[in-house]
Amino acid sequence: MKTDASCRSFRAVIPAERKVIYMDAILDLDELVEDILDEGDPEKMFTYLRGYFKGAQMHESMAALGFARRKHSKQRRKGNNKPYIIHPLSIACFAAGIGLRIDDYLAAMLLHDVPEDTGTPLSSLPVNEHVKQIVNLLTVKPTANESKWEYKKRYYIDLLDDPGAILGKGGDRFHNLSTMEGEMPIESIEKNVVETKYLLLPVMKEAKDMWPDYYDFINTYRYILKVVCRILIRSHNITTERELEIIEGMKHTPAVDLKHKSKESQ
Repeated sequence: MKTDASCRSFRAVIPAERKVIYMDAILDLDELVEDILDEGDPEKMFTYLRGYFKGAQMHESMAALGFARRKHSKQRRKGNNKPYIIHPLSIACFAAGIGLRIDDYLAAMLLHDVPEDTGTPLSSLPVNEHVKQIVNLLTVKPTANESKWEYKKRYYIDLLDDPGAILGKGGDRFHNLSTMEGEMPIESIEKNVVETKYLLLPVMKEAKDMWPDYYDFINTYRYILKVVCRILIRSHNITTERELEIIEGMKHTPAVDLKHKSKESQ
């Protein structure tokens, strides 16, 4: 099935030596930025995914697709005020674009923000228990006795419980990072870069060895996250000293307020 233009994403070819090579050679950074910032029309993305899931008989993803759109229908994206549903739809379109065909994983990508952002109980999600488990791993759950840094370390390590959580977080972070430029304050960009560089990327490196059946997909997400981080670091002159300053600040800030603040990074 040909990918709709609104779901355009990088098409990856993974050769035997397991290096990511993008079709028509590796894109230069300017082309990369232009492409990843070009978000599609939500209705076209929804229609594409509905047809894709129906043709592939992906029943969990089909149920998740309509449920996510209903639950996010009144929400807007922070920064650009676009319909929030663009976020999970974009994540699912990218996953389909790189060849991920696992029903439970795409369903979890579509639902990953529903419990946290809409107050919907996990038990109310119209999917199987495995999808609910992945969504639970992707949901923010800080505790009162942790610093932000301690909580985030635990959160990312816990993702190793399921490859679907690793892939879901990879897609989530890629879309968030690639749409922050010009939309979010520099402080939010810096914090997302730091979390990605010092917490998510090391966990994804470990996941490649833990889950060899998903090595290629994890490696693809890890590669593009590294590229986008390099772009943002260079664009905003984020120094190592600034990165370490942010980490120290997180170590001395309680995690509990994450539940009551607008999300700075998910």
